[in-house]
Amino acid sequence: MDYRFPLIEKLPPYVFAVTNQLKMEARRRGEDIIDLGMGNPDLATPDPIVDKLCDAARNPRNHRYSASKGIPNLRLEISRWYARRYGVEIDPETEAIATIGAKEGFSHLILALVEPGDKVIVPDPSYPIHSFAATIAGCELIKLPINEGPETTMDALRKLEFPRSQQPKLLVLSFPHNPTTACVDLSFFEEAVAIARDRGYLIIHDLAYADLCFDGYQAPSILQVKGAKDVAVEMFSMSKSYSMAGWRMGFCVGNKQAVYALTRLKSYLDYGMFQPIQIAGIIALRDCDAYVPEIVEVYRKRRDVLIKGLHAAGWQVPSPKGTMFVWAKIPEHFAQMGSLEFAKQLILKAGVAVSPGNGFGESGEGYVRFALVENEQRIAQAMRGIKSFLND
Repeated sequence: MDYRFPLIEKLPPYVFAVTNQLKMEARRRGEDIIDLGMGNPDLATPDPIVDKLCDAARNPRNHRYSASKGIPNLRLEISRWYARRYGVEIDPETEAIATIGAKEGFSHLILALVEPGDKVIVPDPSYPIHSFAATIAGCELIKLPINEGPETTMDALRKLEFPRSQQPKLLVLSFPHNPTTACVDLSFFEEAVAIARDRGYLIIHDLAYADLCFDGYQAPSILQVKGAKDVAVEMFSMSKSYSMAGWRMGFCVGNKQAVYALTRLKSYLDYGMFQPIQIAGIIALRDCDAYVPEIVEVYRKRRDVLIKGLHAAGWQVPSPKGTMFVWAKIPEHFAQMGSLEFAKQLILKAGVAVSPGNGFGESGEGYVRFALVENEQRIAQAMRGIKSFLND
C-alpha cells in the first residue's frame, strides 16, 4: 500500500539535516568538529532549581497527572515575574498558561487560533517553527523582512495592505530575533500594536531571548505597551535565561481570549509538565534572578571571542546586542557558493559546524548562523580553523 501524507509533503526538506550528517560523518572519521550549529544551551541549570526538582521528585504526591495549564502557584509566580520585570499586571487565572517549552506552546497556540486558509504574517528569515507552525495549520504565509533592520521591517508592515475581509489573522514577532539577532525598542511595539488594533491582527510575540542582551541593551516586552493585552500574547522560554533547555518549560501570557483558546486545546492534548519541573520553575522565577547576569556574561564573552576571531580572519561581522547567536553574511569571495555549500565547506575544511542561513527561510540565503554554545577556548580554536580556511 502506497500511503500519502499531504501535510508532511507540504513541509520543506530539512536543510540542517545535510550539515548534521556531514558533521556526524566527520566525527566518525575521528575529526574534531566544533559544533556552533544548533542553539542548544550548554550551561548548567542553577543549583537551587535542580535541588528543588530533586526534592519535589521524591514526593509521591507529585507523581500524578498535573494540570495542563500549569499549577496555580506557578501561574502566580509568572504574574509576579512580569510585574517585577516589566511592570505589567498579569491575571494568573485568565492571562497565563504554562507550556511544555515555548515551541510546544507556540505551535499549539497557532493551531488553536487559525483555520486553514487564514493568512499569518511571519518573519523572514525566521526561527523555523514560527513559519512551519502556520504551514502545518494550513495557513497562507505572508513574509515580513527582518534582515535590513527594524525600520525596514516596520515600513514593510505598514505597507501590507489587504481588503478588510482578507486581513491576516496573526502577526508573529520575535525580538531579540533568531536568527538575525535584530533588536527593537518599545516604540517598535507601540506601532505594531496600533497597526494590529487597526487591522484586526492578533500578535504573538516570542520573547525567548528576553535576558540575553549585551552592551547596555534591554529587551522590552510587547505587553509594556498600553492596551497591548487587547491584541497580543507573549511567549517566554526558561531555556536561555535560566539554562533549562532540556526541562521544556515555558509560558504564554497576555490576551485572555488567546490564552483561553490555548488552554482549551491543551486540555485535550496533555496533562502539563511533570509537576516537580513546575515546582522547580517557581524557584527559578522567584529566587534565581541573580544567576541570570552570570549566564548572560558567559554568552557575552563568547560573543566577543567569536567576533574578534572573525575580524582577525578578515570576515567583518557586526557584534549582536542580543540572543545567543551571531548572524554572518558570507564573505564576498565565497558568496557564489550559497549558504548550504559554504556551511558544508566549513565542516570539511575548517572543522566548524554552523547553521546555513537558507534553513531559516529564503531571506536567510547568503548568511550562516553561529551559536555561542562552546566555551571561549573552543570558539577561539574554531576561529583559527575558519581563518585558515578563508585565507588558504
